[in-house]
Amino acid sequence: MRVLIVEDDPTTSAMLAGLVRREHWHHQQAEDLASAWQALRTAAFDILLLDLSLPDGEGTDLLQKIRRGAPGELPDPKLPVLVISSRSQLRSRLMALDLGADGYVIKPVHLDEVGAVMRALLRRRTTIAAGQIRHRDLVLDPQSRRVQQAGAQVDLTEQEFAVLLALMEDRPRPLSRADIQARSGNRVGDGNAVEVHVHHLRRKLGDSLIQTVRGVGYRVPPDSRS
Repeated sequence: MRVLIVEDDPTTSAMLAGLVRREHWHHQQAEDLASAWQALRTAAFDILLLDLSLPDGEGTDLLQKIRRGAPGELPDPKLPVLVISSRSQLRSRLMALDLGADGYVIKPVHLDEVGAVMRALLRRRTTIAAGQIRHRDLVLDPQSRRVQQAGAQVDLTEQEFAVLLALMEDRPRPLSRADIQARSGNRVGDGNAVEVHVHHLRRKLGDSLIQTVRGVGYRVPPDSRS
């Protein structure tokens, strides 16, 4: 799990970082809106901890950018956001929630409470995603046979979907061309056809998604964020 902590107070930021390490998760810290937005655009996170009062603006501005961003602008526009703020007024809490926050904790923080809310948000995210296969910013739904990358729909042929599904289900174990054919019910053609489908998948989804394993076949590599 990767957590982005957006907090300009060094003491609070250090406390939250300690909590994340205690949960055996990874974290990145940002002190203002600009660096937070840059981090969100260049890396995928599993949850965002967001202060509202930041040196260069309001945390709600970042929240709106996340929720209203153009398709493909962020790896995950549905990223769970937990606001952590000293603003205890009901109006502030309701505004943040209406703008797309998933939770709200009032400072001074109690780390056990923050940890409990984070775990609840992650459980909810897992439940929503039940039945889907996720890898980095890619979401594959075997039931609807749809694929999304960074929130945008990706159109695949039936054969391309079958190849991708086989590799995703067995990741990170490499599969030979024969393995892929067998797992797809021989719907993808012979070995040369598998190679063509992999080429098309790389063109549509990025070269790094599917690795060639010399002498074996292909694989989807481990997610380094896990």
